[in-house]
Amino acid sequence: MRKITSSLFVSLDGVAEAPEKWHLEYFNDEMGAVVGAHSAAADTMLLGRVTYEEFEAYWSDKAGDGGLGDYFRDVPKLVASRTLDSVGWENSTLIKGNVAEELTRLKETDGKNIAVTGSMGLIRSLLSDGVLDELELLVHPVVVGNGAKKLFPDGGADQFTLNLVKSTTFSTGVVHLVYQPA
Repeated sequence: MRKITSSLFVSLDGVAEAPEKWHLEYFNDEMGAVVGAHSAAADTMLLGRVTYEEFEAYWSDKAGDGGLGDYFRDVPKLVASRTLDSVGWENSTLIKGNVAEELTRLKETDGKNIAVTGSMGLIRSLLSDGVLDELELLVHPVVVGNGAKKLFPDGGADQFTLNLVKSTTFSTGVVHLVYQPA
């Protein structure tokens, strides 16, 4: 059975938005190994509408680079959206209607994990619906401050009980936490 997993860079104050502005100085081989293992365990990417549109705008013309551009073109992409009517980026499939029901069905198919990329609202929804199997956080020793989107905004999330299944501290002070629903 496939799992739906998510891996996010998060600041101490819960910010997961725009990590390119605060996380790069903490990226090292330890973090690279974790990110690489998470990617290698998945063969499908799951995106919310906003992340899909950002990725499509940036990556759709990068194919042929022999690297990430080719990866993002070739990997099957599932897009959960209540507002899109279609998706045009190669290897993308729109999931409308009952996302939890469709993902539960897909988890029963053959393949590797389905990895949620970015998509904080989608992650909260998947947790609420009991569909997310693993939440992986790379908590950085930095406070980003006001104005940035948090994984769990004040008053914007249901209560979830999670079990910590793994914890590792990197030499940079980043803490790698892996949670599963209780």
